[in-house]
Amino acid sequence: MALVAPPPPLSFHHHHRPPTLKTSQSRKVTPKASLSFPQQINTFCQSKNLSKALSLLLQQQPNNAEAMGILLEACGHQKDIETGRKVHNLVWASTQLKNDYILNTRIITMYSMCGYPSDSRSVFDQLETKNLYQWNALISGYTKNELWHDAMSIFCELILVTEVKPDNFTFPCLIKACGGLRDAGLGRGVQGMVVKSGLISDVFVTNALVGMYGKCGLLEEAVQVFEEMLERNVVSWNSMICGFSENRLFWESFDLLRVMLGAEEGLVPDVATLVTLLPVCVALGDVENGKMVHGLAVKLGLDRELMVNNALVDMYSKFGFLFEAEILFEKNDNKSVVSWNSMIGCYSSEGDVGRTFDLLRKMQIGDEDLHVNEVTILNALPVCLGESELLSVKELHGYALRHGFQYNDLVANSFVSAYAKCGTLISAEHVFHAMENKTVSSWNALIGGCAQNGNPSKAIDKYLQMTYSGLDPDCFSIGSLVLACAQLSSPQFGKQVHAFVFRNGLERDPYIGTSLLSFYMRCQKPFHAKLLFDRMEDRSLVSWNAMIAGYSHNGLLGEALHLFRKMVANENRAYGNVITSLLGACSELSALRLGKEAHCFALKAQLTDDIFVGCAIIDMYAKSGSIEQSHRVFDQLKQKDVASWTVLITGYGIHGRGLEAMELFHKMRRLGLKPDSFTFIGVLMACSHAGLVEEGLKSFHEMQTLHVVEPKLVHYACVVDMLGRAGQLDDALKLVAEIPEGPDARIWISLLSFCRVHGQLNLGRKVADKLLELEPNKSENYVLVSNLYAGFGKWDDVRRIRGCMKEIGLKKDVGCSWTEVGGKIYNFVVGDRNLPGSEEIRGMWRRLEEMITQLGYIPDTGSVLHELKEEEKVEVLRGHSEKLAVSFCLLTTKGSPVRVCKNLRICGDCHNAVKLVSKAVDREIIVRDNKRFHHFRDGLCSCGDYW
Repeated sequence: MALVAPPPPLSFHHHHRPPTLKTSQSRKVTPKASLSFPQQINTFCQSKNLSKALSLLLQQQPNNAEAMGILLEACGHQKDIETGRKVHNLVWASTQLKNDYILNTRIITMYSMCGYPSDSRSVFDQLETKNLYQWNALISGYTKNELWHDAMSIFCELILVTEVKPDNFTFPCLIKACGGLRDAGLGRGVQGMVVKSGLISDVFVTNALVGMYGKCGLLEEAVQVFEEMLERNVVSWNSMICGFSENRLFWESFDLLRVMLGAEEGLVPDVATLVTLLPVCVALGDVENGKMVHGLAVKLGLDRELMVNNALVDMYSKFGFLFEAEILFEKNDNKSVVSWNSMIGCYSSEGDVGRTFDLLRKMQIGDEDLHVNEVTILNALPVCLGESELLSVKELHGYALRHGFQYNDLVANSFVSAYAKCGTLISAEHVFHAMENKTVSSWNALIGGCAQNGNPSKAIDKYLQMTYSGLDPDCFSIGSLVLACAQLSSPQFGKQVHAFVFRNGLERDPYIGTSLLSFYMRCQKPFHAKLLFDRMEDRSLVSWNAMIAGYSHNGLLGEALHLFRKMVANENRAYGNVITSLLGACSELSALRLGKEAHCFALKAQLTDDIFVGCAIIDMYAKSGSIEQSHRVFDQLKQKDVASWTVLITGYGIHGRGLEAMELFHKMRRLGLKPDSFTFIGVLMACSHAGLVEEGLKSFHEMQTLHVVEPKLVHYACVVDMLGRAGQLDDALKLVAEIPEGPDARIWISLLSFCRVHGQLNLGRKVADKLLELEPNKSENYVLVSNLYAGFGKWDDVRRIRGCMKEIGLKKDVGCSWTEVGGKIYNFVVGDRNLPGSEEIRGMWRRLEEMITQLGYIPDTGSVLHELKEEEKVEVLRGHSEKLAVSFCLLTTKGSPVRVCKNLRICGDCHNAVKLVSKAVDREIIVRDNKRFHHFRDGLCSCGDYW
């Protein structure tokens, strides 16, 4: 294929307007002396003061046809239907002007430009005589309003009931209607009529044909028309470029621009060229080409053109180049609604709630002729993602109701989605039930809102209601249904959905395919996900990311890294979300070496400026035991937002460095950043692990009073943990009684642990009853209760609890540890004697035990919560997974810090033993349990034995 093409831009009609006629047979020639009056009317029209222009017309020359024509045209451009109707009535009230065909043509055009094509048809039907200009105006009006069938119908009427011959204005409008209908067969028929009429050499007609074939995806035919054109103008080339773009031949669009610049015609790109190419840069993910187009716009003096400026703002915002977008927006002295909407959408897509609504308010108090429209609301709503934005959603909803926007399906659907995201499904349902026309998209908004916001059962119910109503689900319906199944951890129901997808040939849909991948991963079925992924013909970046994130979620870091390397080898570009998932996997497993590899890749790919990637790198180093490196990465960030401060504060917290965490928190506040809900989780956690009770209680109070952050269950859980860890169980219980929605299992678990630590058996019994009542089917809860009784030697109670577990069919989670050596993860299970090199590892621990015994080590058999003899308990202690992991690391590495992770809390015996090992072998040993980090060095632990 040599070339390709698209439909002409919307502005192409300007190239073939009917010739301007200065008089008609029924109009008197206006004396030259009166020409100043139309000029006065035109001045008011250009200043957008149409009411003043109309008043002047009525007062001075109500029969001035030229002035009326100017005013009608202005009404169409400014979509002032009220003033347009008044001028229409004025024209038809005049015996002299009622049959003026130029004014009647402009009345028809005015109504269609204002979006009232039915009024255009009414005017047309009442005309006593009609010429080609009125027919063309009506066809063009239908086309402008995308009423393709009406345009075709009126054309058929033209050729069947009149002797009027269509011209080079009629055919382009008609051909565009064929493109709108995506009916290439009809378009070929019209092309045949064009050939017979001798207009095939007309550049405007051939431009329309190129555009029509491009719209229909018939690029070969578009190229053929283009290459056979006797004359080409800029619109011809624009149509071709647009055709390539619409058919996703993005690089070919730029190739065609280069051919155009070197062509013999010596044509120069115009506004339409640049506005077509800038979205192509976004589709390619190529900001450098976008900058090149920007440079071309500057060179051609087009950068201040409104449409070009808007397209540049949109392009830079979609690449996350906010600074460049803001500069262009501020330089625009003639901002339109599109300009404001683009910038509002820019802030919204970045998740910046404050600036989104600040700009929205500025827009409303700025130019009085600018009004918030449906697009403004659609651009602003996506930033409303939580309870804190609920009031903003209600404000927008109120505005939409006052201005009748709720009748727009897209707006109504967006409010359903926004209310759901803000946690108010009841409001979402109210909006949904108020909709007169519930489309599949409407149902999807509600189903998706339920699925994404913690109510998967309702999502399935709504899906069934939709199908019972007679509507067929689309890919988004199925995607939300799959998500609901994943949240319910229902592999069986999910497989039924997969079967439905397979039977209906929907498995190839990239959205559904990715949803199914995520479903299987969330249901801990990575093998099923891999089978589906391997069958995919067209793997999108989202599907790669779903697999990498899924492997990470299932603890399969090796598979995640292998897939990442395969993705890069297949020349797929790794974007921020993929790197973030990979870094998340390294964080979960404390895989420092592999995390460093991912960090290096992010640096080479220039992704570290992405705030999400930056936060993921900080988190990875913190959770891999290297908080100093975490802080260095934080210092190198160009932009430090609340999220990055929060990640670092939390990192210091889990390392037990509470004072430094609080110092960071106070510094953040001094810089004027407002802490959010997540920040306070990090602060309270840091205070808990460091024993900073007074500081923690003060922060909890200020969170509510000073920062107006409503505490959630997780905040209460942190404070209860902090009080319980400090032995203040009475205060912890008082706080539990104050929780508005009541305590959850996390809080009872925390209290139960500290009842055992602080010797509160009676209180522990009460807490145990509460916990088992709340979650009777979780094995870890029974284990905690059993441990409570075992700690007090209540073996009858221990046997009773274990008997309950056996009856229900629950099994205890096995204690395991893991470590990374040479880029590979090694796992160790408590008491496992079948490990490769097991005897060598156990031999190493026996040698270590001899060394630390000389330093005062005595096995703490109280850490063994089983009814065994003392020598049996000692043997059990030797098989603890963290001891096996430490021994393995000391066997296989030299000099570097030992890094071990554990899925449970480290026991007192292991804590004491590893402290002494660090001194005996002169190595730093870093252990991360399920609560925090322990840095063992020279016989001491960073936690100060407070854990």
